[in-house]
Amino acid sequence: MGMAITLKEYLKDCDIAFDVIEHDYEATSLNTANSAHIAGDCLAKGVLLRDDKSYTVAVLPSTHMIDLDKMRLCFDRNFELASEGEINVLFEDCDPGAVPPVGGAYGMKVLMDDALAGQPEIYFEAGDHRTLVHIKDQEFEKLMAAADHASFSHHI
Repeated sequence: MGMAITLKEYLKDCDIAFDVIEHDYEATSLNTANSAHIAGDCLAKGVLLRDDKSYTVAVLPSTHMIDLDKMRLCFDRNFELASEGEINVLFEDCDPGAVPPVGGAYGMKVLMDDALAGQPEIYFEAGDHRTLVHIKDQEFEKLMAAADHASFSHHI
């Protein structure tokens, strides 16, 4: 499939410099990091959440797992994981389960975990399970400028 058109256009519109890296098919972000020979702490994954207000994309390292109780405390919202069906509808130009962490491209609020701060380079799914986007830290900061930040995950 390759890079999702919505994501590609958004990165272009935001004037983000990026590289695309192809890798063998992997179903999980942690396996993707291993397959692409990159540190899992530099691979940002997007997780779609919902509450009674809207959908939100949580962004965290592939080596971490969301703590929904912490998220509820940090943001005073009752988040739940979105269903696979909801993901497929909202990210229709992406392969199932390959949610890019750039929620702004899809008109969604973004919450970023502090564990990603300070990484010199960031990689993330391009909308399929075979392509990664690689950007420098300042480009990632531009993409996440509107995101709320907190510590809401723990290392796996």
